[in-house]
Amino acid sequence: MDSEQNDLFKFSSAEKLLPQEEVLEVNRSKSSLSIGVPKEISYQENRIPLVPQAVGLLVANGHRVVIETKAGDAAHFSDKEFADVGAGIVYDREEVFKSNLIIKVAPLMPEETLMLKSRQTILSSLHVAGQNRKYFEDLMAKKTTAIGYEFIQDKTASFPVIRSMSEIVGNASVFIAAKYLEDPEIGKGTLFGGFPGISPTEVVILGSGTVAEYAARAALGHGATVKVFDNSIYKLRRLQSALKTRIFTSIIQPLVLQKALKTADVVIGAIHSSEGMSPCLVTEDMVRQMAPGSVIIDVSIDQGGCFETSKPTNHNEPVFVKDDVIHYCVPNIASKVPHTASYALSNFFTPILLRMGEEGGIENLVRTDFGLRKGAYLFNGTLTKPYIGNYFNLPFQDIELLIAAFRA
Repeated sequence: MDSEQNDLFKFSSAEKLLPQEEVLEVNRSKSSLSIGVPKEISYQENRIPLVPQAVGLLVANGHRVVIETKAGDAAHFSDKEFADVGAGIVYDREEVFKSNLIIKVAPLMPEETLMLKSRQTILSSLHVAGQNRKYFEDLMAKKTTAIGYEFIQDKTASFPVIRSMSEIVGNASVFIAAKYLEDPEIGKGTLFGGFPGISPTEVVILGSGTVAEYAARAALGHGATVKVFDNSIYKLRRLQSALKTRIFTSIIQPLVLQKALKTADVVIGAIHSSEGMSPCLVTEDMVRQMAPGSVIIDVSIDQGGCFETSKPTNHNEPVFVKDDVIHYCVPNIASKVPHTASYALSNFFTPILLRMGEEGGIENLVRTDFGLRKGAYLFNGTLTKPYIGNYFNLPFQDIELLIAAFRA
């Protein structure tokens, strides 16, 4: 009897008749990426998305990286540095756009869109406020998958690229404000900060995110007084905790804000909208009541700006004066320090690209990574952001349905 039981057990085991652990199908295999990094042609964009160390890591993992000559010059990275770690340096711009994945800092320019092939992937910023309907139509026609890195989220539902750039911009905005506040011709001719016997500089910050935090740190470090306005009590409380000091905070109540603006020396607009367009919080009438020579730094200008009087400027002519108030409205403030900013971008992009190779391509990674999926505004040529579709009157589809169809 024991012999018969042993025979039955052996038979069952060999033929997999005993209960087994469920084995799920894994549709995933590593792939070698073909990555193209073109030289930025957007006006005064000095950053590069991948630094030499990152390129070396990608090449060591079996990926091919093609970089247009002099792409890193403005950020102080030479062709030799990239070539030494295994990158292919090309002199024909069209060679870069033959890669399956194009990674850029600035959005695609019209002449770059023309060089795209069918079903390529674009990883770059979007800047919805600066686009038009044709931009999306052209990408849709080429079945492009496009990721706007400013919309990518992490596990805490925050925006990591925005955060890293915001840390830089927050610090820089205070130093920029100090420069123009000190100007004896168009500014007040006063030194930024606080000094014995002299009223300290008053800084008003709209928003309580990362830009606000780092701007507040810099301003407080120089002895200025800081007032922060935001409609999120949670964010205001978090900011207080992060700064480890009590500062003036308020919800955005028009009368309270207007009173603060009248005595402000510097106003920093740092409202970020996940919908791509920042709200206009300060009217021209409110600006008129500000003191002559005071300074506005509109960090939100890449999303349309949060001051009615704002209009985009550039690093060559960064300011204009309206209603006796200095306006600084440069969209890419981080480009003033391109070497530092390029490292920050590269630290974010490199793990994504490595995971993309591990997952077997962009489609698989978008399917499994919810945060990256939030950054996709085109998936195989289909628009996936409702607010873009509504704004430009274009057809769109929910990306979750597209992903479900892709799985099927």
